[in-house]
Amino acid sequence: MPDIKKIVLTGGPCAGKTTALVKITEYFSGFGYKVFNVPEVPTMYSAAGWNYMTPNRALYYQGERAILETQLALEDQFMKLAKVCDKPVLIVCDRGAMDISAYIKPEEWDEITRMAGTNSEALRQSYDAVLHLVSAADGAEQYYTTATNATRYEQANEEGLRIARELDKKVIQAWTGHPHLRVINNHDDFDNKIKRVLTEISKVVGLPQPVQEERIFRVEIIGEIPECSESEITQTYLVAEPGCEVRLRRREWSGGKVVNVHRSKKRISDIEVIETERQVDNNLYEQMLQQADPYRATIRKKRQSFIWKGQFFQIDTFHAPVGNLVMMETKGVTEQETVNFPPFVKVIEDVTGNSRYLNYNIAVRR
Repeated sequence: MPDIKKIVLTGGPCAGKTTALVKITEYFSGFGYKVFNVPEVPTMYSAAGWNYMTPNRALYYQGERAILETQLALEDQFMKLAKVCDKPVLIVCDRGAMDISAYIKPEEWDEITRMAGTNSEALRQSYDAVLHLVSAADGAEQYYTTATNATRYEQANEEGLRIARELDKKVIQAWTGHPHLRVINNHDDFDNKIKRVLTEISKVVGLPQPVQEERIFRVEIIGEIPECSESEITQTYLVAEPGCEVRLRRREWSGGKVVNVHRSKKRISDIEVIETERQVDNNLYEQMLQQADPYRATIRKKRQSFIWKGQFFQIDTFHAPVGNLVMMETKGVTEQETVNFPPFVKVIEDVTGNSRYLNYNIAVRR
């Protein structure tokens, strides 16, 4: 059976998914992959006459249930096609099953997933990666339009922008807990947004990707962070061969959600790295801890993730092995672009490229 990877390309309204899907097909076909694009199921139903904004609750409910069942059936059929291919396969879903939960009441979502014989956790884990493109309504309003999608109900006015931003955040929340959820910022140059998408998929399939540095800042939190996702991270570095960095991370959210991820990162040249991630269960996680690097301490930190003006930020407040250290990072923002610093954060120092502040070096036992 060929190597098969299934990813979700999602995001709020007017995020650039259509263009990204074309670029993904062109790029990975060039590397010998058979690329299947699973069409956006909600759009199929909207184009057929169903409207998720209908006041008829029975019609709304039946529509969402039909969308979920169709989504799962389509993905199953494309998986069957992939299994008989004679080359590696990349299945790209234009939105995935968990997107539906952003448009439906939690109790209704629980009911329709139960009737489909599944649940939220199983649905998340059925994909190898989730790439969320931030809506143009958040930070790139000048590019927001409804002209590219005849079935879009969020209009290009202030109220429409507000609805689009809310949907964007709900979709991210729906996928939170997936070990390879990546949020792709809005950019001054849309090509950079597409490059980030291609880079993240390259990590999933194991292709070399350009060395990219995050923009990292040492900060102080001076106000309340609005609408953030909060989790606790325990990060252990494992013994590895020279030139290779192996990390074991446990991430815990409120409500008991726990995800363990094993990551291996190896630099193969001055400009390229190979980075792979895989989720591991609790038993394997405990076994892997036996391989902990004795020269590096376990890192413990609180992470707060949020979108501000179209850019995705992560703030890490360290508990161990250091204290009084708060770091903020945003990925995919080039040196030529402006970072949209939130007003509730005071930047103390730009530490991008400063090896002293890499987690791998912070963990070194002194």
